[in-house]
Amino acid sequence: MSGADDEPLRVEKLNVYYGQFRAVHDIDLTVAAGEIVSVIGANGAGKTSFLKAIMQQADRAEGSIHAFGLNLRTMSTPQIVAAGVALVPEGRRLFPSLTVAENLRIGWEIGRRGSITLDRIYSWFPVLAERRDQPARRLSGGQQQMVALGRALLANPRLLLCDEISLGLAPVVVGQLYDILPKIRAEGISMIVIEQDVVRSLAVADRFYCFLEGAVSLVGRPQDANRDVIMRHYFGG
Repeated sequence: MSGADDEPLRVEKLNVYYGQFRAVHDIDLTVAAGEIVSVIGANGAGKTSFLKAIMQQADRAEGSIHAFGLNLRTMSTPQIVAAGVALVPEGRRLFPSLTVAENLRIGWEIGRRGSITLDRIYSWFPVLAERRDQPARRLSGGQQQMVALGRALLANPRLLLCDEISLGLAPVVVGQLYDILPKIRAEGISMIVIEQDVVRSLAVADRFYCFLEGAVSLVGRPQDANRDVIMRHYFGG
């Protein structure tokens, strides 16, 4: 079943394989317009494989993936980005020899035109404006993550997928990154936020999905969820 034209994401019966190994099992997940959906789970729970399948970067996927009425299973990654879905990948994946500005412009060149411009990114992350002419390899980990987020936003997505944007960063930097999420939502962008950090992720989410061993173990709203219940579905047992 395809999603409605204004529905940012509808995933049904998604399975992701690496060779004979099934990393994701029959995932059903939706994102409504303007919604922030958190996907939590321990390392190896299938979170990154799930995002790779959405972007058509998984080794092999089966199931239904629709965004804004489009069947993503029939599209290439560049076509998906052009349609309004952008990924902030785990590990940032910047071009280390390119400058901050050059890395950011990649998002603008491959994406859609919209309200988010280079000047807007510099206003949200002033340190990037200061270091725009420096190669990415000379930035701190937190600054590199800001570039990765800014690059995705310059594609002017309608749906933004964030994969572990806080991983390995100091708490003050994580706070700065998460402070930007309400501004992103104000641009009309829906989001999936993938995290191991349960507290941080649920604090910004409208709804959450917990993954355990590649399957959805719990779905709910943060304000209705009991922490002990979440932890049982997070770790199993």
